Amino acid sequence: MTRKLIVFVFFIFSVMGAAQTYKMIDTADYLQRKEFLKSFAGNNEIFIKKLRAQYSGKTGSELSKIYKEFGTDFEKQVKNKDFIFASEFETEIKTLIQRLRKNNPGIPQDLKILVARDNTPNAYCLADGTFVINMGLYNWFNSEDQIAAVITHELGHKIDEHSLKTFLSIIEQNQLDKMAVQNLKETTDSRSQTLNKKAFDILKNRAYKKGVERRRQEMQADSLGYVIFKNSDFRKNEYVNALQRLQDFDTISPRELKMETYKKLFDLPKQAFNEKWMKKEDFSLYNYNFYKEKLDKDSLASHPEMSRRIEKLKKVFPELKTSGESEKPSETFASLRKTARMEILPNYFHSEDYGLGIYASMQFLQDGEEEKYYKGWLGKCFSKIYEARKNYNLNRYLDRIEPKNQSESYQQFLNFMWNLSLDDIKNIADFYQSSYPIKES
Repeated sequence: MTRKLIVFVFFIFSVMGAAQTYKMIDTADYLQRKEFLKSFAGNNEIFIKKLRAQYSGKTGSELSKIYKEFGTDFEKQVKNKDFIFASEFETEIKTLIQRLRKNNPGIPQDLKILVARDNTPNAYCLADGTFVINMGLYNWFNSEDQIAAVITHELGHKIDEHSLKTFLSIIEQNQLDKMAVQNLKETTDSRSQTLNKKAFDILKNRAYKKGVERRRQEMQADSLGYVIFKNSDFRKNEYVNALQRLQDFDTISPRELKMETYKKLFDLPKQAFNEKWMKKEDFSLYNYNFYKEKLDKDSLASHPEMSRRIEKLKKVFPELKTSGESEKPSETFASLRKTARMEILPNYFHSEDYGLGIYASMQFLQDGEEEKYYKGWLGKCFSKIYEARKNYNLNRYLDRIEPKNQSESYQQFLNFMWNLSLDDIKNIADFYQSSYPIKES
């Protein structure tokens, strides 16, 4: 089950609002983006020059290449409007960082805040001090204290330079990795089973070693982050509560879409519901485990199980053994959470996750939420699915069925979508777009 797929499941019991009057976030921020890009490019260039001075030879060259490529990719994301500028989210995050700085003078002063149009609860900090907060954190967390906990965890990564250390490790092992991969690529019928196994074992050991290092860095960032967090005026137990919320995100299963929901939404005046749309493909004889089961999932995981991280924190910091429920969020946080919720569909549409947008809209509509708003987005997403189907590139926007990785409900949804004909899709798109038009800012 993909992280994008499960991201909207937890919104079901949130407070309903007047979506018809909701004004979506304005992304007409050309001047702010232009100014940010100019600053980012200059700062990234200065950082690369420092690396070249600190690391000579091939190591310096490889590091320079990595950060240049990363900078180019990140600039493309900014130009693509993947982030919003001068928002209420940014103002609140800056306030949280100021509260953290009060008793933590070591926090860098050059942090620049970006809010990502991403529904997953995540955050990260770049080498130049750009701090990215996904909007999904406000959907999933219960308070600003938990947002602050994630910020301090990412500050722990930055303070200990985990990204740089990871890149250095990759460079050191690069040649050996290339040899191992080349051995796998050159596998032919003439090679012995022993040689093939040896090549795979080399690659497996490399992956395990990297996994161990990443897990160690996560635990280090937990501890460093908590030291910053506990020096501030936030509730200490919210640090653990934030990790617990992330664990819940990793393990929660999507709610089921009921058959009557399909019938209610797609039995239209000019196109009756067709039972054949719900026919399921039989995947029982498919084998999805060729190399997957040969690798120990626990060893390859980049993040250690959250329960282990929480246990380690409580061992190092005994005060965290006392648990506590999250308090009622502030009015500011509640307002931001509502905005983030209403931006779920615009975010899916922006990232071209049209299939997930339809699935999310159906979930909201099944629970009777904001009917005009979500039916409008149903139409917009179906119109894009129609264009993709017509242009023979539907795979870009709609998942294929993977029984080992998807819930029964999502598999049924995908069967439904792939069973629709081009005319079926157009009729659905036309009906919802004409009946429930979406006014974008």
